[in-house]
Amino acid sequence: MTLSIYNTLTRRQEPFTTVEPGKVKMYYCGVTVYDYCHLGHARACIAWDVVRRYLEFIGYDVRYIQNFTDIDDKILNRARQEKSTMEAVAERYIQAYFEDMSRLGIIEANEYPRATYTMNGIQRLIQDLEHKGFAYPANGDVYYAVQKFDEYGKLSGRKLEDLQVGGSERVNIKDAEYQKKQYPFDFALWKAAKPGEPAWESPWGKGRPGWHIECSAMVRDRLGDTIDIHAGGADLIFPHHENEIAQSEAVTGKPLANYWLHNGMVKVDGEKMSKSLGNFTTIRDLLDRGVDPMALRLFVLMAQYRKPIDFTDEAILAATNGWHRLKEGLLFGYQYAKKLGTGDWGLGIGNNLTSNTYIERFKEVVNDDFNFPGGLAVIFELAKELIREKNIIVHKGKTETAVDKLLQQWQTLVTLADVLGLTAQPEIETISNDGLSNAEIEDLIQKRQEARKAKNFHESDRIRDDLLLKGITLIDNHEGTRWYRG
Repeated sequence: MTLSIYNTLTRRQEPFTTVEPGKVKMYYCGVTVYDYCHLGHARACIAWDVVRRYLEFIGYDVRYIQNFTDIDDKILNRARQEKSTMEAVAERYIQAYFEDMSRLGIIEANEYPRATYTMNGIQRLIQDLEHKGFAYPANGDVYYAVQKFDEYGKLSGRKLEDLQVGGSERVNIKDAEYQKKQYPFDFALWKAAKPGEPAWESPWGKGRPGWHIECSAMVRDRLGDTIDIHAGGADLIFPHHENEIAQSEAVTGKPLANYWLHNGMVKVDGEKMSKSLGNFTTIRDLLDRGVDPMALRLFVLMAQYRKPIDFTDEAILAATNGWHRLKEGLLFGYQYAKKLGTGDWGLGIGNNLTSNTYIERFKEVVNDDFNFPGGLAVIFELAKELIREKNIIVHKGKTETAVDKLLQQWQTLVTLADVLGLTAQPEIETISNDGLSNAEIEDLIQKRQEARKAKNFHESDRIRDDLLLKGITLIDNHEGTRWYRG
């Protein structure tokens, strides 16, 4: 099965083809930098990071652009509250963004354009819209004439005649800005300067751009007239992405993007996340509380990317337990290659790994609209087999499976997990405060298993209790025995 993806624009799943063979131009509407990133940002960034990883895995050369909105009323309000500047606030939260994404294992985009660095392109696009009759000036402002674009509403499915005044912009008919418009749903491309706010020189006087025009200009400047994938949260479909289409396509006469992809929203305990409800959680707060970044990635990927997800303590616990199992499989080669007399398997990861049944099954399922939950099922199946082999090694001191087969299974697991950004590295073998190395713990677990087989339960309990006193917890299940420090 070749890759097919659900296109918000056409409302159906379509085979994926690119403007230029073998290459993907992808743009993700990034964050407005006025605060720390929250769980909604984590969901979106992880989803599009993995889409990019998968496209590269199946052979595409991906150029991935993600913008920063660094001109916005929210940024200005934060600057006023802090008696700071828009530039200082934006810079602080851009750096915080990179810190948070690094902790989540997000690969950096090829480029991060900012609105403040794209002013020439923004003004050029507005002028093009004016010349083509799609924009009009009004006392220092410039507005987009929505009724002039016949296809307005094609992304969201909304029709102008069905929209009620105030539905998209919550306008007040007595408001001075509203009165400048020729039609209620016309939106601002350029805003006249206000006292105390940053402003740029323009053909219409000093001012700053509207939000929607920023992304249209950045896409055009960095990727050209038509791109392959335009991605973002479902909350951006209307009006932001709808307005991007109207702006860009009115000028070029070409599709802005051939595929529009949107991730579902995040709820917290069934409620919409908001500061007023007290359930607003930032990425750094969550990770600082001890949630493993890989468990958070796993939580996000366990749901289909277009569907909403509900963040609960139970869901995170389930994801954490799942990550522990997967991590156990990912560490198999690092821990047991030398015991099996084959040297360091880690040196061979990614080298000469030929396609196999697991890889083909993984691609077959993920090619169905980026079905990452289905891909995870294949990965966990591999991990389960390696954990079973680990328990055989612990109990018998050797494995009955051919070492070459184990090597391929482990390298396949590491490779496929890496496509999803799920990675684990072995801890440096040191003697901890409890005086036991990892190898010594494994030897004691094997002795405990031997004692249990001999029905010497007093000895097996003694080993378990001694380990517990030293901070080592054993967990027995049908797959064998796992252990954790702390």
